[in-house]
Amino acid sequence: MNALENFYEQHEEPIKSCLLALRSIILNQDQNISASLKYGMPFFSYKGKMFCYLWVHKKYRQPYIGIVEGKHFEEIFLVQEKRSRMKIWLFDPNEDLPLTSIQAIIQKAINLYQTGVIELKAN
Repeated sequence: MNALENFYEQHEEPIKSCLLALRSIILNQDQNISASLKYGMPFFSYKGKMFCYLWVHKKYRQPYIGIVEGKHFEEIFLVQEKRSRMKIWLFDPNEDLPLTSIQAIIQKAINLYQTGVIELKAN
């Protein structure tokens, strides 16, 4: 098992299933999304540029999606805490995930790169 797979396996249910579902939702949004382990957590990149990650909140023990360029988002369910650039979206692992809303936020994050708001590296 590689380090990325181990990240998911180390968590107990229902957090593990929630994280795996979030991973699947993110990866299915665009063929240009890839996953890798950075800073000990799963990071998702769009055409090589990191745009979101998964983690478990230490205080609330809830899985979340971290949006790297969250400062561009105004949705009330995204929390900034003490971050200047990123915002997070906490999920209750015992509840159904809001699939349509997650897909919309991931697409909004991707659009930042597709429209040039966030510059992609030149190939």
